[in-house]
Amino acid sequence: MEIIQAAAVRQLLEDQKAIIVDARGGPDAFERFHSAHIENALFVNLETDLSVKTDNAAHGGRHPLPAPRTFGELLGKLGITADSTVVVYDDKKGANAAARFWWMLKAAGHDRVFVVSGGIEALQKVGFSISKETPPKPDAAPHYEFVDYQLPYADADQVEEAAGNPDFLVIDVRENYRFVGESEPIDLVAGHIPGAVNIPFAGNLDKDGNFLSSEELAEKYKSALGQRDPKHVIVHCGSGVTACHTLLALADAGLEGAALYVGSWSEWSRNDRPVATGN
Repeated sequence: MEIIQAAAVRQLLEDQKAIIVDARGGPDAFERFHSAHIENALFVNLETDLSVKTDNAAHGGRHPLPAPRTFGELLGKLGITADSTVVVYDDKKGANAAARFWWMLKAAGHDRVFVVSGGIEALQKVGFSISKETPPKPDAAPHYEFVDYQLPYADADQVEEAAGNPDFLVIDVRENYRFVGESEPIDLVAGHIPGAVNIPFAGNLDKDGNFLSSEELAEKYKSALGQRDPKHVIVHCGSGVTACHTLLALADAGLEGAALYVGSWSEWSRNDRPVATGN
């Protein structure tokens, strides 16, 4: 189980002394956190904690991964050790920074990390208090030691090779209008990687913004994968963030092993690589 229902979070916090983390992205991430967060939640910022920006998104995309040592230092500051149970939520139904933090922590070799289905809104609905206070500073732990991200991730050359191989599947999780090239609100070029298929991440959620059940996710993605091994799947988005939402859905469905293309469309589209439009 990778996804946790809001109603089950309180018991986890009480029984296992779980650490609860609020992960957010965007230029106003901290302001949004400060104005409303779950009491005692610790803050991580997608823009400064979960990525290391470069001057040119052609090199690694808009949200490149920080070095393992850098991320390990952050985990230590948060008081997260190998024995910690971690619960993470965001204010985007789990589709944004929470899923990225989940992927990075799992890739660091951490086992017990859960994303809250429905995010902060779902926690509010089951009675969690919302605070505007600065959370208490966590008891720092030693640097979280890991050498490299242990979940599979791919570079652009691997993606191009996979997209032309019928035994592999490259999934683009962006909204369909971006995939087909109608318009592109963030990156410089509209369209998609030739050979990729479009399975928007929003389809992992029900009408209320909660994750589909593990069984429903398994049915959805087994149909998409066909006879392919999940290890022959590469998932990408605009900048390697919402792709983690689909990687989370695949893992919760028991279909583990898919790779993340971290640079995603933000890198691909800036390197004179081929671009397709339409479906």
